[in-house]
Amino acid sequence: MSTTSDGSPGNWITGSYTGNSIGVRITIATFIALACYNVLELIVLIFMTFKRYRGPYFWSMLIASVGILPYAIGYLLKFFDLTSATWLPITLLTVGWWTMVTGQSFVLYSRLHLVLENPRVLRLVKGMIIMNIFLLHVPTTVLTYAANFVGSYATIEGYNVMEKLQLTGFCIQEVIISSLYMWETNRILQMSEDQSIRKTILQLLAVNVACILMDIALMIIEFMNFYIYQTTLKATLYSIKLKLEIAVLGKLVKVAHQHLWRTNTERGRYPSFVDPTRIDSDINHPASSLDTSNGSKARATPFEDIEYVVR
Repeated sequence: MSTTSDGSPGNWITGSYTGNSIGVRITIATFIALACYNVLELIVLIFMTFKRYRGPYFWSMLIASVGILPYAIGYLLKFFDLTSATWLPITLLTVGWWTMVTGQSFVLYSRLHLVLENPRVLRLVKGMIIMNIFLLHVPTTVLTYAANFVGSYATIEGYNVMEKLQLTGFCIQEVIISSLYMWETNRILQMSEDQSIRKTILQLLAVNVACILMDIALMIIEFMNFYIYQTTLKATLYSIKLKLEIAVLGKLVKVAHQHLWRTNTERGRYPSFVDPTRIDSDINHPASSLDTSNGSKARATPFEDIEYVVR
C-alpha cells in the first residue's frame, strides 16, 4: 500500500502507485519503455563495437547497461502493482541500481586513463568509487528494505533523506570524474592546432557537459519531491549516457592516439601500439612487437584495455 492517498508523484516511496492520474501512469510506462529499448540497443552496440570482450571498460559498459533492465523492471512491478511479492521488485531495482549507478562511474573511470596519465589521481578516483559503495549504496539498500518491509514513519523518512544524500553523492562523484576528463581534454585542445582534432575535442566536451546536466536534472526533480519521476527517468537518462559513451568512444580513442603519438615522437620514441613501418596505413592497432628508442621493453599504453574497432 502507498503511504499517502493523494495523486502527487512525490509520494509512493513504498507500495504501488494508487493515484488516479493517467498522465503519471503514461509517464512511468514511457520512461521505463525507453530505458528498456535503449538497453537492448546498447547490448547490440557493445558487442558490435568491441573486438575483444575483455578489460574493465568493456565489462563496466556491459554491466552498467544490463543493470538498467532489472532496475526499470523492478519499478514497473512496484508502481503498477504487478506482483504481490514485495521482495521481488525491491530486489530487482536494488540490484539494478547498484550495477547501473556504480557501473556508470566505472565506465567513466575506465576511460579516464586515455587522457590522464597521473597514477595517483587514478588511484584516488578508484578509491572514491569503492568508498561510496559503502557510504551510499549500503545504507540506502538497508533503508530501502526497511521502508518497504517495516513501513514505519522513521524508516520511510530515513529512506527519503538517504535517497537525496545518495543521489547528491553519486552526482558529485560523476561530476568529479567528468571534470577531470574535461580538464585534461581541454589541455589537449590547447596543445592541438589541427582544426579537425579541435572540433572533435569540443564535441567530446559537449557530451560530458550534457551528462553532467542530466545528473543535475535528476537532483532537481528529486529535491522537488517528484519521487516517481526521478526514479523512472533515471533509468532513461543512464541509458542515454551509456549510448553517448558508445558514440564518442571512437572519437576519444583517435584524439588520445594522436596526443600520445605527438607526445612520444617529440621525445624521440614511438608508442607501443604503433608500428612505424605501417605508419601510412594503420596506426590504430597494436604492433606485434616494437622496442622503444632506448632498447628497453615497450611500456604499456593506455589503450591496452580498450580494444576498439571503428565501424
